[in-house]
Amino acid sequence: MDRRVVITGMGAITPIGNTVLDFFQNIRDGICGIDYIKAFDTEGFSAKLAAEVKDFDPKDYMDAKEARRMDRFSQFALAAAKEAVEDSALNLDQINRDRFGVIVGSGIGGIANIEKEAWNLFNKGPRRINPLFIPMIITNMAAGNLAIKYGARGICTNVVTACATGTHCIGEAFRNIKHGYADIILAGGTEASITPLSIAGFTTVTALSKSTNPHRASIPFDKERDGFIMGEGAGILVMEEYEHAIRRGAKIYAEVVGYGATCDAYHITSPSPDGDGAARAMKLAIEEANIKPKNVSYINAHGTSTEINDKFETASIKLTFGADAYKIPISSTKSFIGHLLGAAGAVEAIVSVKALEQSYIPATIGLTIPDEECDLDYVPGIGREQVLDYVMSNSLGFGGHNASIIFKKVI
Repeated sequence: MDRRVVITGMGAITPIGNTVLDFFQNIRDGICGIDYIKAFDTEGFSAKLAAEVKDFDPKDYMDAKEARRMDRFSQFALAAAKEAVEDSALNLDQINRDRFGVIVGSGIGGIANIEKEAWNLFNKGPRRINPLFIPMIITNMAAGNLAIKYGARGICTNVVTACATGTHCIGEAFRNIKHGYADIILAGGTEASITPLSIAGFTTVTALSKSTNPHRASIPFDKERDGFIMGEGAGILVMEEYEHAIRRGAKIYAEVVGYGATCDAYHITSPSPDGDGAARAMKLAIEEANIKPKNVSYINAHGTSTEINDKFETASIKLTFGADAYKIPISSTKSFIGHLLGAAGAVEAIVSVKALEQSYIPATIGLTIPDEECDLDYVPGIGREQVLDYVMSNSLGFGGHNASIIFKKVI
């Protein structure tokens, strides 16, 4: 028998807040986290803006020795998980650790350390490479470090599907709990890729905005959009079987009721122009949730601010919802915090859950010039107070990966 899956804890490290409370309040206040890059000198770079995490000290979340053994992406994951576990009020001594898992991914992993150690190799020689180089950079180490930290002996894995990573991790955690393989899973994504090589690479593939105006850079669905803005951070959810949560008196934020995962099988960087792949993911999520398309109250879009993504995602929403597409409010969190790559879907899931909890639809800030090809209700500029029943969150990744997840308000 299928089991119900709920969210009982959340943690976030983002460009506009290092707690869920601060993050979502700044979403409500319309705060933009984009600014000129401070992590490195951008002389010679055509992309000069990013959404960096501010005031983050790993020693606030772990001891100094622990922090030195991790890349920044793993540090973000541990910090967000600390908040999520504390928020959930889990008593780790009273749960079955064999049924406690971790599914946390990163699209790129430790690219900062890859750059650092490559420089050491070519300038100082192979014997000068950090002995912890490999454990610091591989993408599964965020999940591995979390499992070690919390003694989670159940499933421990990481999904890596580029920009869809976070949503796929949450979806796979949902399925593992729903079908009885685990009782509790820490799920989400983490990324720390605001580095010279990453920014240069995404620029040469023509994905990044070259805007020098922080408020006109990440502008999803706007006619003047010219690429996405790199962000960084992490989002972690405590996902739990409903009866398990009820027995321990846990606070329940929302229920996960549907998940869809598909592939365009079309192109390595471009979504399918007809929107079919993303539409099939949305339809699968709706079918599993056992609802009608019109029951979806709000869509947190992938909304990257690239020309083709926003146009093709619009097409996929129309393909999924038909005439009802024009009645459903849609917005992009990336207008506030840029694109967190493997962490994007996880942080956007937190926004979706908070939207349900607070009956509030976040805006797409910066959207001021409508695009005729993006003609749906993208909630420009200012958010709205509105009671929500079902919220959908979409993620689309390079390689044609599509993920859609649906959250339901628990009364």
